[in-house]
Amino acid sequence: MRERDEAELRQHVGDLVEGIEAKDLSGLRRLYAENVVSFDVEPPLHHVGIDAKMNNWATAFALFETVSYEVRDLTLTVDESVAFGHCFGRLSGRANNGVAVGGMWVRATFCFRRIDGNWLITHDHVSVPLDMTSGKAVTDLEP
Repeated sequence: MRERDEAELRQHVGDLVEGIEAKDLSGLRRLYAENVVSFDVEPPLHHVGIDAKMNNWATAFALFETVSYEVRDLTLTVDESVAFGHCFGRLSGRANNGVAVGGMWVRATFCFRRIDGNWLITHDHVSVPLDMTSGKAVTDLEP
């Protein structure tokens, strides 16, 4: 059972990547719980609810003509009705002005709940390492 659930969750993350790359807000909406809480790299400190999460994605997509998302080192822990995972992620593509954006690696954590038989993201957290001395984000690290 857990192997099947893990496979479903890996597919869920794959569907997330496909939705990002297609800039498909309606497809992405199906992957999140209505009351999702998101701690993303973009202000404010948190986005609460599916509409706030989709607005956050729409803002990101508006910057790109084309976009790709790479997931590396996805690790999952699965129970009957809850699961969590962490990975490294990199958003990149071509900006609307034609400039290639290489993207920085971020740390991502996903919390899932099985709701009405479907795994949905109830919380995500994306972060960038911080240099404590300078107070600046460290964006040139690679996994």
